Amino acid sequence: MDIQSYMVGIGRQARAAARVLARADSESKNRALSAIAAAIRRDAERLSAANAKDVRSARARKLDPAAIDRLTLTPQVIEAMAAGVEQVAALPDPVGEISDLKYRPSGIQVGRMRVPLGVIGIIYESRPNVTADAAALCLKSGNAAILRGGSEAIHSNQAIALCVHEGLQHAGLPQSAVQVLEVTDRAAVGELVSLQEYVDVIVPRGGKGLIERLMRESRIPMIKHLHGVCHVYIDDRADAAKAIRIADNAKTQRYGTCNTMETLLVHAAIAARVLPALAELYREKGVELRGDDAARELVPAIKEASEDDWYAEYLAPILAIRIVSDLDEAMQHIATYGSQHTDAIVTEDITRARRFLREVDSSSVMVNASTRFADGFEYGLGAEIGISTDKLHARGPVGLEGLTSLKFVVLGDGHVRR
Repeated sequence: MDIQSYMVGIGRQARAAARVLARADSESKNRALSAIAAAIRRDAERLSAANAKDVRSARARKLDPAAIDRLTLTPQVIEAMAAGVEQVAALPDPVGEISDLKYRPSGIQVGRMRVPLGVIGIIYESRPNVTADAAALCLKSGNAAILRGGSEAIHSNQAIALCVHEGLQHAGLPQSAVQVLEVTDRAAVGELVSLQEYVDVIVPRGGKGLIERLMRESRIPMIKHLHGVCHVYIDDRADAAKAIRIADNAKTQRYGTCNTMETLLVHAAIAARVLPALAELYREKGVELRGDDAARELVPAIKEASEDDWYAEYLAPILAIRIVSDLDEAMQHIATYGSQHTDAIVTEDITRARRFLREVDSSSVMVNASTRFADGFEYGLGAEIGISTDKLHARGPVGLEGLTSLKFVVLGDGHVRR
């Protein structure tokens, strides 16, 4: 196959479909989404069979257990996909919304209208449920989507694509509004990020290696985060029971996600009350602990941490622990080693909580809550397209509004400038 010609054809179809979607009404888009959700539920067995092929291949290739977990479509995951599409349908349609409409001295009215970005290219690995999430969010926000999933999920992604295309056809919308690439050649990624004439934004969802490659090669703006080095800081004015519960959940609720805690910071004045109990919880769950000298003095079983551990996104049952002297040292550690993804403080001191919220420069900053809440669904956005740690356009979990832009609109009645 001529990959370049194939990708140019995909881009042209997407651009044409984007013009149709931009003028589609909410009823049509919601009708398509409802039909997609119904097709996913109806075809659950077919999706499971397609996914089984991918899982067998992944095991034969000896992919790690975390990757196979992300790849697997259980009945619960399939139902969650369908429910996620329905949740997007239930969200308000942002397209066409006019805000800040004000009269100017000239008599004109000036406001801002929310509009689609156009064509969005999404590159992702392992997780086939992203196919449904991305299709739903792009469709509802009036954008055409080009989806390039990982080769390890090719059968699952194509099976989900059939459900998506059925829903689009049911609503009278072009099937090319959501195109799932049928090729696994890595060259397709290079071509996709070069289609400046047809693609407006690239959204990478994958490992650090993929995103670093795209940062080097892409000629198209991206909405991205490179990695998630997330922190929980337990202040000396924290409720100890609350702190233990949050720090346990932030690490062990799920290991392979970008909003999982990777470094625990503990104030020296409370460390003796919370760290031994936490260490025992982590030991029972098989979490390897690596800490500084002060942490190891309290819990001798903790291994010695290296400088690299403070930068690490483990995505595994490994946790770095540092004892700090105060809030300022905790925030300095986060500023030095963090990735501006998600950071949390546990404290009963409202003044310190406010300082943390104001001064920690991350896309999600939390008080007395697990970092695992940094998620589009938990934030009320429906399914998310990804997390952005960029500071321009979109930041944090990217939902419908993050997939739109604003343009100025002017309302007059024969007004001319004098």
